[in-house]
Amino acid sequence: MGVKNLWDVLEQCKKTLPLHHLHNKRVCIDLSCWIVQLQNVNKSHCPINNKLYLASLFHRLRALIALNCSLIFVTDGSIPAIKLCTYRRRLNLRPEAQDGANSHSQNLSSLKRNMGSEFSCMIKEAKLLGLALGIPCLDGIEEAEAQCALLNLESLCDGCFSSDSDTFLFGARTVYRDICLGEGGHVVCYEMDDIERQLGFGRNSLISLALLLGSDYTQGVRGLGLEAACQIVKSVGDNDILRKIASEGLSFTRKKKNSKKQGQVKCNDKETTLSCKVNMNGIQNSQSDDQYLRVVEAYMSPKCHSADSDVVHRALVQRPFQHEQLQMLCSRFFEWPPEKTDEYILPKIAERDLRQFAYLRSTSSQLDVNIPMKEVPVKCPVSAIIKRRKVHGRECFEVLWEELYGIKSSVVPSDLVESACPEKIKEFDDKRALEKKNQRKSRPTKSGKQCSLTEIDQKLQHLLLDIELGSESSPMASREVISDQMPTATEVNFMNRDPPIILDSYCRATMLCQETDITAPKHEVIDLLSPSPQVQSRVVSRCTQMNDQHITIIDLSESETERSPEHVRKARDLRLFLASIRDDFN
Repeated sequence: MGVKNLWDVLEQCKKTLPLHHLHNKRVCIDLSCWIVQLQNVNKSHCPINNKLYLASLFHRLRALIALNCSLIFVTDGSIPAIKLCTYRRRLNLRPEAQDGANSHSQNLSSLKRNMGSEFSCMIKEAKLLGLALGIPCLDGIEEAEAQCALLNLESLCDGCFSSDSDTFLFGARTVYRDICLGEGGHVVCYEMDDIERQLGFGRNSLISLALLLGSDYTQGVRGLGLEAACQIVKSVGDNDILRKIASEGLSFTRKKKNSKKQGQVKCNDKETTLSCKVNMNGIQNSQSDDQYLRVVEAYMSPKCHSADSDVVHRALVQRPFQHEQLQMLCSRFFEWPPEKTDEYILPKIAERDLRQFAYLRSTSSQLDVNIPMKEVPVKCPVSAIIKRRKVHGRECFEVLWEELYGIKSSVVPSDLVESACPEKIKEFDDKRALEKKNQRKSRPTKSGKQCSLTEIDQKLQHLLLDIELGSESSPMASREVISDQMPTATEVNFMNRDPPIILDSYCRATMLCQETDITAPKHEVIDLLSPSPQVQSRVVSRCTQMNDQHITIIDLSESETERSPEHVRKARDLRLFLASIRDDFN
């Protein structure tokens, strides 16, 4: 669609820009081009009834909405009379019908499109979805790309989304050929300034290339290649090429070609050998000079709504977001519940509102009008910052929103929050600093310390029992477990600079020992300051039966010969544990 091979000519002017490039811009969308692109993807994956193309359109739109990109749908109107021949050829009509249409096309008027066709129904569904999202639609008189180009030429929009290369021929200055979403999302952009500077082709030159190479309005000159056409147009120049065609038709191309049947030409910074196939009468063409003039007129003065018309003014007004209507359409088209629709669109609507607020404040500051956030006529959509986040390596904030269609919080880029409401960031940082300060000042209460000492006492007693009762290598030791009812006590002097840890023996066991004439030491002292303190006792467990109770009597002696390696290891662990407790309290 458009001019044959023109995108190849413009390849070196292609720019891949991040999706963020479109923020706060107004762009027109040739809706037919987008539907054709998405329909081709849909056909390769699933039947058209699944409406994958419409879901893909929805995700494109919500990504652009989040960037506060004002969108305008532009649709095709009637088929221009000059395009009827091409249109019928695409419908695979018989050659006789094509020849008849070609010979009488100048006497025909534009042809209304079949609004009941499958493609027209797809366009209607896309328009309904756009209106629910607040996107206006401008129905063109004839070509949608011509209407987009006019709005761009009159500076009513910042660019056009279209895959038709003849958008430049209608006067567009910036054309976005493609868009890619997701991580690393980008748009493919071509600008007329780059084409003029790098290639030397202006609008007149591009129209001339359409006459030579062929387009929707003409079949071009047979036997003329891309490099030869570029060389011919460059040799004449952008200012004179259309004037020359108007006075001579395309006869001057015959002279150019006859003068150099074989030679070196340069186009698009590439040198190739020109080999031309010319018959006895020069260049073959199937159209008269009058037909070429009509093509020039169709590109220079297309039938469009004028920039100052009421239709255009209405299209430039952004529509409100229709929440319930969108939920109904998504349920109808995609069978989504309202919650899923809200999950997709509401964070994007909230981000768009925040960008609008940021744009308002930045515009005010550029005019040297610095208004405090609380005095801005529009309320800031952010209520508070919850916490910092990092998404795909990008610094973000999780923010709490004001009342907005029921959404409570979402994640937005940190630079957006900084530009919209730096006061909120300061409040968040001050609050965190105060919380950290309060945490450093807080100390455990006396009752809390006593409670902690009790817990430590129990842990020490259990660890000591585990060590003493775990000496399996001692032949004199029996493995008896002290009754849970037997009280334990530990005296730990943590206020002393070098406190000994005194582990009190079990009182009840001691009393029983005295009654049964069994002697057992009352205390075991562990010197924590010694680099390798020796545990000066071993445990000899003996059982006695008294009042039908099973009693374990602990006897501490100084012999180390019967200690197992496991016993030594556990004792060492106990010393380290007790030393760490002492260091913590010091």
